[in-house]
Amino acid sequence: QVQLVESGGGLVQAGGSLRLSCAASGSDFSINIMGWYRQAPGKQRELVATRTRGGFTNYADSVKGRFTISRDNAKNTVYLQMNSLKPEDAAVYYCNALTTQAMGSRLYDNWGQGTQVTVSS
Repeated sequence: QVQLVESGGGLVQAGGSLRLSCAASGSDFSINIMGWYRQAPGKQRELVATRTRGGFTNYADSVKGRFTISRDNAKNTVYLQMNSLKPEDAAVYYCNALTTQAMGSRLYDNWGQGTQVTVSS
């Protein structure tokens, strides 16, 4: 079982920046894809950005050019640098990791508890 612990959320004014971090821990696992999703009140959870172990990234159109996802494979940590934040970016941000255990090929979908991002206008 893999645990994901997020940090870095908070309150920021529109136009400001925040950096989210998510560290994965557990035993004998390998991470394929790590990423961030968000869920605003009354809305479905949506993809924000993902990054593969090899460095391929995918961003939601709404955050392209403002958010940057990075990853430290050695530390099993993923980061989300959020710049030029807008009120519509406010949401609970969830870390996600697709993992395999030991030498197996089955993928496990792991989620963090979420961290609140609030953007004041």
